[in-house]
Amino acid sequence: MIPRLALFDLDDTLFAHSSAVVEGIERHLASVAGAFSSVAGAFSSVDRAEALTLWRSLEEEHYHSYLAGVLDYHGQRRARARDFAAAHGVELTDAEALAWFNSYLLHYRAGWRLHEDALPCLDALAEWFPGIRFGLITNGDLAFQSEKLRETGLDRRVEHVIASGELDFAKPDARIFLHACETFGVRPAHAVYVGDRLRTDAIGAAAAGLTGVWLDRHDAAAPGIDVAEADRLGVIRIAGLAALPDALAARP
Repeated sequence: MIPRLALFDLDDTLFAHSSAVVEGIERHLASVAGAFSSVAGAFSSVDRAEALTLWRSLEEEHYHSYLAGVLDYHGQRRARARDFAAAHGVELTDAEALAWFNSYLLHYRAGWRLHEDALPCLDALAEWFPGIRFGLITNGDLAFQSEKLRETGLDRRVEHVIASGELDFAKPDARIFLHACETFGVRPAHAVYVGDRLRTDAIGAAAAGLTGVWLDRHDAAAPGIDVAEADRLGVIRIAGLAALPDALAARP
């Protein structure tokens, strides 16, 4: 089967989200004295490694609350900033929390870039599989994710962006993968989906009838139940996007 459609996750698949977060929170904490002088002392001695671990943990917690409908999009941002500050003995009002997050966001945006293997992968797929089309499925806000595409030039390479923020469901729900295939007019069996999360991306896509590909850049340890399900569904595991064309061509 020659793939007619290649769908990708955005953050940490094509777009280097994690590195931008690292740069963003480190620069934000370094500049927080200027923007928030009243609480600067509380952050002056923060251990940067611990701060990053906490920030990423809160990102996971509150973003999933947003995906579950518990918080709205700006609410999860306020909650992340408020909980981070509270862990350092600082209480922020809703307005202060949103201002704190927006200050971080400026530094996060400064680190926006694609993974080095992103565009070469699209070029290689187009060469290996003439006529293949490209799209994105992202669990996020369409407007904000589209800004990343415009900033990095990725908007010129993909036809459609399917964002959970515009729908009533999110990955790994099969409906979002099927909706993407319907948008392109391509059968799931002729589509490939690539993402950095085993269950949310690869297993979710494979369960919906697409070829699921797990982009495991860091040789992650996955739960045994997920590994078994991925094997059953024929999920492909790659360590980098450069390996994707070969992996698809080698399928039985």
